[in-house]
Amino acid sequence: MSNFLDDNFLLKTETARRLYHEYAKQMPIIDYHCHLPPDQIAANSNFANLTQVWLYGDHYKWRAMRANGVNEKYITGNGSDFEKFEQWAATVPYTLRNPLYHWTHLELQRYFGMHDIVSLATAKKIYDECTAKLQTPDYKVRNLIQNMNVKVVCTTDDPLDNLEYHQQIKADNYAVKILPAYRPDKAMAADDVAGLNAYINKLEGVTNTNISDFDTYLSALKARHDYFAANGCSVSDHGLEQIYAEDYTDKEISDIFKTIRAGGVLLPMEILKFKSAMLVYFAEWDHEKGWVQQYHLGALRNNNTRMLSQLGPDTGWDSIGDFSQARMLSKFLNRLDTDNKLAKTIIYNLNPADNELIATMIGNFNDGSVAGKIQFGSAWWFLDQKDGMIKQMNALSNMGLLSRLVGMLTDSRSFLSYPRHEYFRRLLCNLFGDDVENGELPNDIAWIGKIVQDICFYNAKNYFGWDV
Repeated sequence: MSNFLDDNFLLKTETARRLYHEYAKQMPIIDYHCHLPPDQIAANSNFANLTQVWLYGDHYKWRAMRANGVNEKYITGNGSDFEKFEQWAATVPYTLRNPLYHWTHLELQRYFGMHDIVSLATAKKIYDECTAKLQTPDYKVRNLIQNMNVKVVCTTDDPLDNLEYHQQIKADNYAVKILPAYRPDKAMAADDVAGLNAYINKLEGVTNTNISDFDTYLSALKARHDYFAANGCSVSDHGLEQIYAEDYTDKEISDIFKTIRAGGVLLPMEILKFKSAMLVYFAEWDHEKGWVQQYHLGALRNNNTRMLSQLGPDTGWDSIGDFSQARMLSKFLNRLDTDNKLAKTIIYNLNPADNELIATMIGNFNDGSVAGKIQFGSAWWFLDQKDGMIKQMNALSNMGLLSRLVGMLTDSRSFLSYPRHEYFRRLLCNLFGDDVENGELPNDIAWIGKIVQDICFYNAKNYFGWDV
């Protein structure tokens, strides 16, 4: 019997253990998509206690606590930080077989050197010891990143952001590259005309532009795209239910924009056409600059309107959606490819039923110009756990080239989330190890070890073109 979270956790064979310990473990981390707040990285302060670094903003944990019957007071409410941690500690024993159980204990081990099993009985000891460590220089925000061998972090930033915190971090010559990513979802949200108009008004102020028609709107957004590029950005990202690829004319989009600015009501097809046009323009700008574009597809957001009205978005009320993906995704990519304006692209799906769909779709547009030009992104959100990661890697292996995958990312708001990369790497090595020991792959550890290191680090380094 193996011990819980020992050195060979998730590594079932001797080959898997060799691949992980000799090849994967020491590889640096490129976190090319996350939601870490750049203002906290710029401030480089210490967290006041374990709750603030571990539970604030973590809707994975919030959902588990709610499922365990914890009152909202101790999740997002006015309970004290220790009371909130105590309720989390009381919930952890009930998360057996949920990935949170693994992640919680991995994070305690990797960041704090603690091997205690989290429970109500151990809550005060864990809270006090970790909080004390969090007050020391080694636990300042930047050290939490750097001490995990992270080389690049891409945050997620709205086009209106002035990027002052990224500029400050760069001026400080911080050893880790903290780069912005252009996330223009709000700029195409035509299903909320009032909200979109408010956004456009803010864009006018940021760009000192009078946005009276669609052309000036595009010019203002393009100026922000240029500004991001001047501040080190080379990645965009979109969080969508599905790709929008309706046919449209320039006049239709111009007229739709006039209706938006007049505060009028859009027809459902007009909303789809506007979103379709915006996606094309964003993608063409990305291609023009040689950026990598990312599409996160399939989340059904804000399901609980009662709780949304109380707490706002991104507080744990989203789930997997069952949107139709194939036809519109194909149409969108084909339009860009036909015009020779298809940038390097990463596609993430949230519904595991779409794994094979995405794994085969990318093969339609990998044109040999760049290894792995169109990527099936690593298992995302509800899928970034053992079963989801394995299924994603198996689908890609069966229908594409796992060897060209650009590896894992955190997609996290937590500074303690980097053991997710370790989790992925252990599962990756275990897959290869099983195949070697089953006689399904040759026992060429040097070559397979190279492939493992490529997936862990070098593929991303080369794909994104960062000097690290």
